[in-house]
Amino acid sequence: MASRLARHVVLIMTDTQRADMLGCYGNLEMKTPCLDALAAGGLRFDHAYTCQPVCGPARSALFTGAWPHSNGSWANCMPLGANVKTVGQRLRDHGIHTACIGKWHLDGGDYFGLGRCPDGWDPAYWYDMRNYLEELTPAERLRSRRTETNRDPGLTAAFTFGHRCSQRALDFLQKHHAEDFFLVVSYDEPHGPCLCPRPYSEMYRDYEWPKSRNIWDTLADKPEHQRVWAGKSLQQDKDALRIRPADYLGCNSFVDSEIGRVLEALARYAPDALVLYTSDHGDALGAHSLGNKGPAMYEEITRVPFIVRWPGRTPERAACGHPVSHIDVVPTILDAFGLPQPKSLEGRSMLPTFGAPELKAGDTVFMEFGRYETDHDGFGGFQPIRAACDGRCKLVLNLLAGDELYDLQADPQELANLIAAAEYAAVRNALHDRILEWMNRTRDPFRGYYWERRPWRTDARPATWDYTLMTRQRENEEYEPRQLDYNTGLEMQKAVRPKG
Repeated sequence: MASRLARHVVLIMTDTQRADMLGCYGNLEMKTPCLDALAAGGLRFDHAYTCQPVCGPARSALFTGAWPHSNGSWANCMPLGANVKTVGQRLRDHGIHTACIGKWHLDGGDYFGLGRCPDGWDPAYWYDMRNYLEELTPAERLRSRRTETNRDPGLTAAFTFGHRCSQRALDFLQKHHAEDFFLVVSYDEPHGPCLCPRPYSEMYRDYEWPKSRNIWDTLADKPEHQRVWAGKSLQQDKDALRIRPADYLGCNSFVDSEIGRVLEALARYAPDALVLYTSDHGDALGAHSLGNKGPAMYEEITRVPFIVRWPGRTPERAACGHPVSHIDVVPTILDAFGLPQPKSLEGRSMLPTFGAPELKAGDTVFMEFGRYETDHDGFGGFQPIRAACDGRCKLVLNLLAGDELYDLQADPQELANLIAAAEYAAVRNALHDRILEWMNRTRDPFRGYYWERRPWRTDARPATWDYTLMTRQRENEEYEPRQLDYNTGLEMQKAVRPKG
């Protein structure tokens, strides 16, 4: 076991927050003084990516260190696999006090969760959205789910989910700061219904979100499902369009103030703590004629804020321009606590980059999509997507539709689909090869010859039923016996290998 570098680690996260919704990411019209101060005291990652731009799957990777396609939670309302261990379980089993306060979205229940503390976390502090609603009367529940409640001058911060999460976090820090701990504070805000009291609810009432060039994207050379998703917005007069998400942005500033309360308590009780802050995914806000998030890999949806502060170990007012992924968060937390890296984790520790932002955490960031929600329709159904980004170019494989390639340096708005451009064939194919290797290496249950045989991949191998014959058996040896080889009945020697 390595030496323990951290005794206190705190993960703070929001829901549906784009990177450019923070002042420290360059949008000075956003009032986020608390997160801006966090960035000033630490390291800001300018190209951090979610693993899947939907709440549950994004969180599944953040809390397990395994891809949604590996951990079982590849759509909302799909629970983690029974043998998949969360970071809470792993740390608890090494004597670290773990508490998760706020939105979870990984128990297979509806949006609000089941209200039951999962294994690995302190039940005295467990507080998901179901717990919050059960504190309210039926009338208050309705009020909590309506954006128009923001017009009520009697609305107070104490009524909101975010404020009550902060209160529990403050209580935990006051009572347990002498212990080694891992604390998660997971806000639903600024996700709709964007509940927030005054002055936040009125702060952006006359504000117009600036229109980027991709607001005018007709999606003519993009995948068909994006045009279906865009629907009537493709015929909208974009010159006349005014984007005024006043409640969304007001709630964004409100949750910043709630985070500020937790940061103040950390300064008092755990000033040397490693603090990680991020969000699960972004929001299109009309970019590419789309709304919300879903089966697309555009920057507005997949790029998230990610800030790290660790006094004495991360430089202040620093920025990292290399792409990083949420898949690396669990390995990093374990590394900070000096714990060994389980073989079942599919990312790597970012600690070297924390101390030296010029260092790359990896060469390629991968992303995926399966389905938005399993309990109901309304979000496009099954849309299998696999993507890779090397910091310059992004390749997106849309299995049921056309594929995409963007040069993010030459075209940061992702308007020109270069999938058929001859001058990009080499980089396109190299990214494609990385995706195929990643799918084999991570035991992607959806892998097969069809991901390789794309119309533009002229050197693809013929379709065969066996395809690559690759297998990957689980290496979860901290919690279960070593798996046995099918051909011999003996313990496997190499988990990832050709089978047959």
